[in-house]
Amino acid sequence: MSDMITADLVDLDLAAQTKEAAARSLAERMVALGRVTDLDGFLADVAAREAQMPTGLDGGIGIPHCRSEHVTEPTLAFGRRADGIDFGAPDGPADLIFLIAAPAGADDAHLTILSALARRLMDPDFTAALRAATDPAATASLISGDTAPPAAPEPAATATAEEPPPAPAAPAAPVPFRVVAVTSCPTGIAHTYMAAEALEQAGQAEGVEIVVEPQGSAGFTRLDPAVIAAADGVIFAHDVPVREKERFAGKPTVDVGVKAGINRPAELLAEVRDKAARGETTAPAGTGSPVDEAGGPGEGYGTKLRKWLMSGVSYMVPFVAAGGLLIALGFAIGGYTIDKAPSVAEHFVWTDSTSWAALLFQVGGLAFSFLVPVLAGYIAYGMADRPGLVPGFVGGSIALTINAGFLGGLAAGLIAGGTVMAIQRVRMPAALRGIMPVVVIPLISSAVVGFLMFLVVGKPIAELQKALTDWLSGLSGANAVILGVVLGLMMCFDLGGPLNKVAYAFAVGGLANPNDGSLKVMAAVMAAGMVPPLAMALATVVRGGLFNRTERENGKAAWVLGSSFITEGAIPFAAADPLRVIPSAMAGGAVTGALSMLFECTLRAPHGGIFVLPLIGNPALYLIAILAGTAVSAALVILLKGMGGRGDGKAVEGTPATESGTAPKVPATV
Repeated sequence: MSDMITADLVDLDLAAQTKEAAARSLAERMVALGRVTDLDGFLADVAAREAQMPTGLDGGIGIPHCRSEHVTEPTLAFGRRADGIDFGAPDGPADLIFLIAAPAGADDAHLTILSALARRLMDPDFTAALRAATDPAATASLISGDTAPPAAPEPAATATAEEPPPAPAAPAAPVPFRVVAVTSCPTGIAHTYMAAEALEQAGQAEGVEIVVEPQGSAGFTRLDPAVIAAADGVIFAHDVPVREKERFAGKPTVDVGVKAGINRPAELLAEVRDKAARGETTAPAGTGSPVDEAGGPGEGYGTKLRKWLMSGVSYMVPFVAAGGLLIALGFAIGGYTIDKAPSVAEHFVWTDSTSWAALLFQVGGLAFSFLVPVLAGYIAYGMADRPGLVPGFVGGSIALTINAGFLGGLAAGLIAGGTVMAIQRVRMPAALRGIMPVVVIPLISSAVVGFLMFLVVGKPIAELQKALTDWLSGLSGANAVILGVVLGLMMCFDLGGPLNKVAYAFAVGGLANPNDGSLKVMAAVMAAGMVPPLAMALATVVRGGLFNRTERENGKAAWVLGSSFITEGAIPFAAADPLRVIPSAMAGGAVTGALSMLFECTLRAPHGGIFVLPLIGNPALYLIAILAGTAVSAALVILLKGMGGRGDGKAVEGTPATESGTAPKVPATV
């Protein structure tokens, strides 16, 4: 690891007082050595990782880290501050700060070295040596592993007056309690391996035989099936889905976040022991689903249904972006008659821009044709795991065939997932179990879904879809404005969350068979979704004193994010002050949605923000609608922050955010 950290990357008297300032100070050392090419871009990646989960750990450790395209080689910087910096750890500030910078394509060898460091951080001798270090070069050598930390002194032997009597023969040792565990975190560099080390140390202390499978960025080595079979319990300490989770089904299981594995491993071992003593087990393999298993205890069917639908939408969005933007480029280059061009497989002129436009349009159209099957297939996948994919895709294709569209895809996915879940609950003869996932489940479920979609539910849904299409085509006047208000409110309520995705999916579904009404809906949805980040960016410029330094930095990025139709750019502001920011964003979104519909603006592209402005009908009025909503939201958030008042979600009322970069803490009310 000596090439990852040098004396120039060590600061034993770190002057920074906030985690943002600490990251900047250490990152500047990386920039000076040419290991980071864009300071602000790298810090934005660090902040994005920090937003997923605080990187402070018990024991006074802060370990901000990320993968970034702005990093040229894996690099580690270390800073030490005596009075500590708040990195969100439960036990207080961190005095030992490690900034880990991994390139976007870091190789497995480097990631393995970084994971070894993460494990060493759980060694109290190692951290004690870091706190006592006085020389940057020696500190770098200690961190890189070239120098071993001094071992703790052995306790002195106690003299005795006489030899103790020989101990009686010990009884045969009981069989130890056996546990297997999986750890994983979003980046797969630090917390994954720290949790593994903490669990292993706790297992040694408690006399528990534990084997851990860290699922990190460098890949993972699967536990021996015999080890899993012999285990008495399972611990999942993870913040991303456990890969091949079905291997552990049927055993007592504790399922927590990765930081719980670091901070309270002994409690997790005690909990899995208690579950084993009570005989609690997870469902047998094949009867659960990724969504079911990820859910919290007592989760209702409404919550599960939302997760199933969001599973389908999340897999559909890349097809929307790729296909929709290719179609938009085809229109931009070849004009609105490009949809009448012959197949490029039969007629293509290399020097003709129209042929290239037709190529883009036809490739985009094929990508777009997957929307409904992918939606249905991955709704079924969210319900029933991989066995749900075949009937889901079949049902989604039938929905296209019978013109049931987006609504038909939703129904097909739910029917397919439900059918597979029902089949999995039927006790099958042992001779059939081996071919169940490959032959029996796809055969029966596809036949059932095909029958229901073609002959039972498909036709009524197709009629409903036609009625909805006709209604959108005839939208005008007050009805259109009201719909614009509703869509604007939905887009801005949860800033990229489920309600936002529902409105967006509704708009995208209309593009499969576009008409004047559906194109107006798409325009209103995109315009409203651009408002929250743009408004927050404008507010930080107009009244910067109401925002802390970090928020002002986020405001600079929000200009680009909002212009690109990335509503999530407003999330840092909403997380810090939800009761002021969210209502302000909703008000501006409603204004923009209403004006877009009133101005009869249209949009053929499902994404792109201002970069697809040439594809927008009435572009000047469209920009006016966006500017009006942005102004309304910015004015409201400035007004509300300036007024202050009790009970509005801030611990410090009516005062501007501090210049130190530490915003007043907000209760989790939203």
